Amino acid sequence: MTIRVVVADDQQLMLAGLVRLLESEPDIEVVAQASDGAQAVDLVTTLRPQIALLDIRMPRMDGIEATRRIVASTDTRVVILTTFDLDEYVYGALRAGASGFLLKDAPPEQMIAAIHAAAHGDALIAPPVTRRLIDEFVRRPSPAAAADALRPLTQRERDVFSCLARGMSNTEIAAQLFLGEATVKTHVSNGLAKLGLRDRIHAVVYAYEHGLVTPGSHPDTT
Repeated sequence: MTIRVVVADDQQLMLAGLVRLLESEPDIEVVAQASDGAQAVDLVTTLRPQIALLDIRMPRMDGIEATRRIVASTDTRVVILTTFDLDEYVYGALRAGASGFLLKDAPPEQMIAAIHAAAHGDALIAPPVTRRLIDEFVRRPSPAAAADALRPLTQRERDVFSCLARGMSNTEIAAQLFLGEATVKTHVSNGLAKLGLRDRIHAVVYAYEHGLVTPGSHPDTT
């Protein structure tokens, strides 16, 4: 499958570099380029690519508002790209519905991985941002509130989500819980559907917000 991408950045050199990088991949096609958020929204609405790669700071409309509008009106998944790892951008983008958040100095292979992950319904956040995300979203909900929020999940789905929220891959979760990878994938998909979550990033946020896991915790595999 060819992954169709719209790229938006108001810095022309950065935009040209992103386009060259993406088009060097045989399964990625850049179908349009935008220099501001409003133009990006128009292009995505018209062309309906699988992915929109958006800079945060752009004229006329920033990447967060563009993300919000794209997610609300299309099935296109958004990956945010910025030179800034400031908290308000991370949380604003995720709350707007972004499926990835990368810094512009990320290795090219990480950027390509983020595009592939988003296109396949997964998500990727730059490791430094993940640590700050966890710190921000850790809460101390009451046990009753946490139990109520997670009531739709079976115990095994909670076990899987506990591992997922600590950044483990399906392979690692399978090894941790002595399950087959196909079974893990099924539990992840079922959990996302039951909780109304878009992807693994939003599952992580949900798990920490509702007390499913805390930093350093380990899943109960009994």
